[in-house]
Amino acid sequence: MKIEKNKMVSLIYELREGNSEGMVIETLEESKPMTFVFGTGGLLPSFESKLFSLETGDNFNFVLDAGSAYGDKREDMIMNLPHSIFENDGKVDENICKVGNVIPMMDTNGNRVTGTIIEISDTYVRMDFNHPMAGADLCFSGKIIEVREATDDELYASVNSCSSCSNKSSDSCSGNCS
Repeated sequence: MKIEKNKMVSLIYELREGNSEGMVIETLEESKPMTFVFGTGGLLPSFESKLFSLETGDNFNFVLDAGSAYGDKREDMIMNLPHSIFENDGKVDENICKVGNVIPMMDTNGNRVTGTIIEISDTYVRMDFNHPMAGADLCFSGKIIEVREATDDELYASVNSCSSCSNKSSDSCSGNCS
């Protein structure tokens, strides 16, 4: 059976930054494959397009350039925020406010965003709201483990989940996670 819209796909892969010689970012093994309903918007469209029409047992090896993966690193996504945002009872919470910490926040429209603290000065905290893999080409090599018909329950869950947004809590997810 070929991979196409609404098929349940299980696969394994090794993800490297840049090319096949780059640093390993993630490895999925057969004991814990990635399983998803193809074509429901939960994955990068460029990733899915490379898998389209592959079958069980097929190997794959491709590179997604930064522009078709998580985009180029954008300077406008790096911001200086006042210390007051990180204060608790008038003091900066040093357990939270550390270089390298990834912190969930809200933008001015109330949307949940995640940022990484990259600098702390006397007056501001510099945060990077780019995706952690923005600016990186991604090299995937792997194998299709299984392709099968998705059940009605799997189709429903894939359409009504928050796999493509930062809100993973089923208690508060409306399924509209655009």
